Amino acid sequence: MQEKVITLATPVFFALIALELAWGWLRGRNTYRVDDAVNSIGLGVLSQVSGVFTRVLRIGLYAWAFEHVAPWRLPADSAWTWLFALVFYDLCYYWYHRVGHERTLFWAAHVVHHQSEDYNLSTALRQTSSGALLGWLFYLPMAFAGVPPEVFAAVALADLLYQYWIHTQHVGRLGWFDRVFASPSNHRVHHAVNDRYLDRNYGGILVVWDRLFGTFADEDPAESPVYGTRSPLRSWNPLWANFEVYAAMAQDAWRARGWRDRLGVVFGRTGWRPADVAQRFPKPPFSPARPRYAPGAPARVQAYALVQFALLLGATVHFLGYQAQAPAAALVAYAAWIVASLTTLGILLEGRRIGAWLEAARCALTAAGIAAVQGWFGLADPGSAIVAAAAGGWLASAACAAWLAEQPGSRARPDASPRGCEPAGRAPGRAAR
Repeated sequence: MQEKVITLATPVFFALIALELAWGWLRGRNTYRVDDAVNSIGLGVLSQVSGVFTRVLRIGLYAWAFEHVAPWRLPADSAWTWLFALVFYDLCYYWYHRVGHERTLFWAAHVVHHQSEDYNLSTALRQTSSGALLGWLFYLPMAFAGVPPEVFAAVALADLLYQYWIHTQHVGRLGWFDRVFASPSNHRVHHAVNDRYLDRNYGGILVVWDRLFGTFADEDPAESPVYGTRSPLRSWNPLWANFEVYAAMAQDAWRARGWRDRLGVVFGRTGWRPADVAQRFPKPPFSPARPRYAPGAPARVQAYALVQFALLLGATVHFLGYQAQAPAAALVAYAAWIVASLTTLGILLEGRRIGAWLEAARCALTAAGIAAVQGWFGLADPGSAIVAAAAGGWLASAACAAWLAEQPGSRARPDASPRGCEPAGRAPGRAAR
């Protein structure tokens, strides 16, 4: 169900992004960069693709617990059940979200959503691909309380969709609404790494949980939020975005000298490192003045990436519709193509010549694959003319990418940004936000 609703909602998401972009230009306050927005939306694509393979964790385990453990079952046709489920879900989400900031193992999954150093509606689409591995644990109380799986799935989707609109800098304070609900002002605080804002405002729909459990902070007009994390990603590679904290966690655990410290690296508070590891392998100190990551890929590269990304979005919509009847091997191959495509486009937007050559190879191999099977995933035998046109289009893309690789200025420039104060390293004892 979630895949269908997200697919139907996608045009609305992009219409609102276009509206926010236009409004920002009119006000002289544009909050978008092409490479950052493509990276954020691409991570959302990756999350939806991986979600096809983790559905059993997101819904299956919940349904099993409901069937075998729940002492009673609430009626799915009662309005009170739906209201109870929505509020209960938001409470569970609060704790899942909070633990996602306070414990390294959970932060490793959640960090993806916070890596962008911009803050706009595309940031809302920036989602993890590994959150389902452990996230289901936090919602089992709802199964024990007898909330039917179909009600759980619906309120989970409602909670997620609500949070889209609060990722904007163009909506100010909303009075009483800010005191009860998650709002743009409250959520800007949540995404900030300023000391006064760090690790605050976890509520998905209701911010009353933060007031109740002592994690609320108001946005101060005198101190603008600084977005990102205290250990910046500094990459447009979506695979690295999903694995960077897992890799750092594994590295610190390997370097630790005792099992207690190794377990502490994994299950301890976010940012905690064994004293000897921190001394031997220090990290740069936190500095809010560090410039945003801006490798500065040329405009021609960004234009090419936008065209290819639009094609990739169309392919992803097709993938989500095709997955219900697709053979396992074809589904895995299709997902691998999408992941490889996102990765090569990310490396290309970093301004590296190797990215252009990888992109040329991807397009050439795609053309060869279409010609070899005389079709596309789920579209067998579309006709020789269509196959020839599709293969020819991908070959043209390969030639264009190869041309980009040979143009002057195709190597990455120093990653500096002319505006904005952005976060750097991690403050000891504080969450790696």
